[in-house]
Amino acid sequence: MARVVLVTGVSRDLGSRFARRLAADPGIDRVLAVDVVPPRHDLGDAEFVRVDLRSPVVSRVLARESIDTVVHLNVIATPQHAGGRATMKEINVIGTMQLLAACQRLPSVSKVVVKSSTAVYGASPADPAMFTEDMEPRALPQSGFAKDAVEVESYVRGFARRRPDVAVSTLRFANVIGPRVRTPMTRYFTLPVVPTVLGFDARLQFLHEDDLLEALRLATVGQVPGTFNVAGDGVMMLSQAIRRMGRPTAPVPAFAVATFGQMFRAARLADFTPEQLSYLTYGRGVDTSRMGDDLGFKPTHTTAEAFETFASVHEQGLLSSERIAAAEEEAATFLGVRDVRDEAEGVRQGHG
Repeated sequence: MARVVLVTGVSRDLGSRFARRLAADPGIDRVLAVDVVPPRHDLGDAEFVRVDLRSPVVSRVLARESIDTVVHLNVIATPQHAGGRATMKEINVIGTMQLLAACQRLPSVSKVVVKSSTAVYGASPADPAMFTEDMEPRALPQSGFAKDAVEVESYVRGFARRRPDVAVSTLRFANVIGPRVRTPMTRYFTLPVVPTVLGFDARLQFLHEDDLLEALRLATVGQVPGTFNVAGDGVMMLSQAIRRMGRPTAPVPAFAVATFGQMFRAARLADFTPEQLSYLTYGRGVDTSRMGDDLGFKPTHTTAEAFETFASVHEQGLLSSERIAAAEEEAATFLGVRDVRDEAEGVRQGHG
């Protein structure tokens, strides 16, 4: 079991919560929580060390503290939070390179856990129903966070080849959601009117924030190298998720989606990037068999249940569930088709 653990990316909520949880584990002696800015949240018994991963200083920290396990969470998904796209890429790619170079030189390091994303698979109309960890994307992401995640994973694989004595675990998380999570995806679902791509209904997978923390903990205290897709069971259609939020939709023709995303970014309503727009058009599904069989992890929330914990803490939109149900009942009565009502009831219960 890990004894001295370094956790990166603790200035954000999930990073600080993970460091705090890890520090409370009786099997771990010390947790060093590092970031370039101090965390806003309580770290519990974890010790904060101010370090910029892009600086060679990180090598001295690892050597001085005799770190044996590194958990790398500092891969940022939103340019606005990083201070711009250029800074975001530096933090994600250059920061990861420096950290892995430091780990490579240090004999005491025996385990590295990296938080990645299912965004590495991209999103296209030619995608398989479910991506396994051994599949390649139909087209490599060309921009933004997804491109950074692909580059980060390539450096991680290179490190694993150079240090075969180190157990390297890469966890590809689906979109994380929950009552405390704030991401471009959660911002999207709370817009007063939700834009969608005309003629498309993307398949979505979610992972509850608590399940993310537990999966990271298992990978940290265990000895299970490899790459793992991590997501809640099942999928939701985009239309179901918007319906659950009670929001009206604004279907946008596919040719206008990029311009629409730029308008939303300029107005700071939502940080729509090209890869997110592709995901909201085509969706994505990942196979999680390896997560259960090898990592030994089973999420406590399905995709639908994870989304429900998010939706339940947000005010219903203009279309409350009561108004939707009433409209459906009127339509069913007018059409005289019983299965319309049955289908509507199935959607409300999460079976649609």
